[in-house]
Amino acid sequence: MAKPLVLVLGGTRSGKSHHSLELTKDFAGAGRAWFLATAMRGDAELERRIERHRSARPESWPTIEVGIDLAAAIGGAAATEPVLVEGLTLWLSALAGDEPLDPDPILDGPVAAALEAIGRHAGPVIVVSDEIGLGMVPMHAGARSFRDLVGLVHQRVAAQADEVRLVVAGLPVLLKSSPGQ
Repeated sequence: MAKPLVLVLGGTRSGKSHHSLELTKDFAGAGRAWFLATAMRGDAELERRIERHRSARPESWPTIEVGIDLAAAIGGAAATEPVLVEGLTLWLSALAGDEPLDPDPILDGPVAAALEAIGRHAGPVIVVSDEIGLGMVPMHAGARSFRDLVGLVHQRVAAQADEVRLVVAGLPVLLKSSPGQ
């Protein structure tokens, strides 16, 4: 199989992380994969979530703390080994902040650079992200602009992806599959 890019979308507690982890294990086989963590450590509840994710994956998988430079993190992974980006929404949140924003500098800068890095990576890349555009329209302008940014980024990643999956209630639904996949 060629080196696919798989985008896995889902809501909170939809099962997208578990599905993505199993998919990445399949790509890795007996080898290892790289876990690119986008959560920035903070409160106790977030620490528990991070630890739960860490305990679910093989100890042999290296972890890269992404920060705000996803392109550099992807470039830091071994060239042919699978990469699991968990998750896109938290990374975008770190880039966007809390106030209303113009999405173009983020789309044309860090997002474009990350997509280029994904295209250069010789191994499979699995990107996990929260589908937040299916809910209510937020009252706060900053929340609306963030929701819009996430939707635009999902469109760009999905356009480049070989597969796009939506996980609902633990069930993956295939939205896009490239020929030969």
